[in-house]
Amino acid sequence: MENKMKASAFLLLLCVILGSFGICKAGGQIKEVVEKLCQNLGIVGKLGIGNEDHAKGLKMDYYEESCPQVEGIVRNITWSKVANNSTLAAKLLRIHYHDCFVRGCDASLLLDSTSNNTAEKEASPNRALTGYEVIDEIKSKLEKECPNTVSCADIVALVARDAVSYQFQRPIWKVPTGRKDGRVSLASEVLPSLPSPFADFPTLLQNFENHSLGINDLVTLSGAHTLGRTHCTLIAKRLYNFTGKGDTDPSLDSDYAETLKTICPVPINPATTLEMDPGSSLSFDSHYYMALNQNKTLFLSDSALLTNPQAAALAKDLQNFDDFLEHFKVSINKMGAIGVLTDGKGGEIRRTAELSILKSSWF
Repeated sequence: MENKMKASAFLLLLCVILGSFGICKAGGQIKEVVEKLCQNLGIVGKLGIGNEDHAKGLKMDYYEESCPQVEGIVRNITWSKVANNSTLAAKLLRIHYHDCFVRGCDASLLLDSTSNNTAEKEASPNRALTGYEVIDEIKSKLEKECPNTVSCADIVALVARDAVSYQFQRPIWKVPTGRKDGRVSLASEVLPSLPSPFADFPTLLQNFENHSLGINDLVTLSGAHTLGRTHCTLIAKRLYNFTGKGDTDPSLDSDYAETLKTICPVPINPATTLEMDPGSSLSFDSHYYMALNQNKTLFLSDSALLTNPQAAALAKDLQNFDDFLEHFKVSINKMGAIGVLTDGKGGEIRRTAELSILKSSWF
């Protein structure tokens, strides 16, 4: 029995290591053997193993020959902006999230509306997004250095990584590239596609599964709420009318709820904002999970993670920053591969990030 347990532990470690390095996606006998072992241990999909189609067409160093300076340009501009405005890290990361969950990671979020179409930017969940000017500046620079080469979709993914990485002064995850830009952007697709801050756990999980993501990714990617602020309007119901009887959500820590009421008094001021991760909203860390386990997070979608045993157990583990970061590296790249348009799959390389759909250049 002891030997069997040791063997299982070794195989689990093997699956995790190989999955982290993408070896399970390499094809051949190694892939087949390891995937079978992972299946027997019940962890296929939880760590990105066995999802070889998820990132098909993306690869590391895609621009190595066509624009080798791309990552340096993106990093330098992004870091200079975040150095001057630390709130940009959250904003630029959020652009990546909001882009990928609607039509995939194709930079459709950046497109402007036209006379006969309302684009994603105008949908209610996206109206508060800012930071587009950073992407515009990077795109302009890259068009001078490497014309018609680097997609806006890849810039969005790289900017998100570099904005978060600034505090560490090194890239904290690698980003595969090769995305093409989409030509369609519809505001009507945003609400049905984005995870809602008001959603319960089954609804959240279904949304993630619709995007080829799982429980591990749901809990891990929720950790992005360690950065940034939100508006009082999004938590007013939890504070003042949770069940329609003038009550407060009982899942909120009572002292924290009273603190929130002092920040967001009635009548609610739509312009008032507050930290999503109290006391740590400018730092990419694991404090969000500490707050979550103390019932001190803002959204119903955060608290919902504790209603599922598997998600709740992972939320405890991710209080350790090293564990959170290792999980985040995997999940953010899985998210960054949702619905990608790559070579041979349509799409284009825009000349400007927000070029209107009808005036787009086709390649």
